[in-house]
Amino acid sequence: MALQLDTIRATADRVAGSLGLEVVDLEFSGGAKHRTLRVFLEKDAAGRAKLAEAAAAPDSELPKGVPIELLSGTTHEDCAAFANDFGTMLDVEDLIPGDTEYTLEISSPGLERKLLKPSDYERFTGSLVKLQTFTPVNANRHFTGRLTAFADDQLTLDLGAIKQKGKAKKTGATTQTATIHLSNVEKANLLAEI
Repeated sequence: MALQLDTIRATADRVAGSLGLEVVDLEFSGGAKHRTLRVFLEKDAAGRAKLAEAAAAPDSELPKGVPIELLSGTTHEDCAAFANDFGTMLDVEDLIPGDTEYTLEISSPGLERKLLKPSDYERFTGSLVKLQTFTPVNANRHFTGRLTAFADDQLTLDLGAIKQKGKAKKTGATTQTATIHLSNVEKANLLAEI
């Protein structure tokens, strides 16, 4: 039996929505006896809005100096409730076939979360990012900089926002910005600024 990742994702989205959460990413890895299903969660838009209100309060216990958009708002209780409900759905609907066991891991996406969808690039404009392209742009495939704009599936990085390493440093790149089409991004993630 083949694993139906789309069905698992749809089920995860349904369970998360019922708890005021959103699925950021879902990964299935491992072989026959050591399989792991990882689900990364954050509060939904309404929950993030409440988090922003709480952060603005003078007596807020949220971390100072961390942009509110970088906080997922996911608590241990959220992860436990999701794991309980989602794990039950996986077992009842037999969404992970086979007789072997698997490990279900639930967590927040973290401060250095992956950027996966166009909405991620819109939401995190202004943040530091590290990305790798499929094909070279300005003779480089690895970039670190501040995401200054995202429009028409093109993202613009300010490379002067961070000290460059590797090939960009060796070539003495004089270009302070890079424009990259979203379809050329192999992988990207935020960089924590604390």
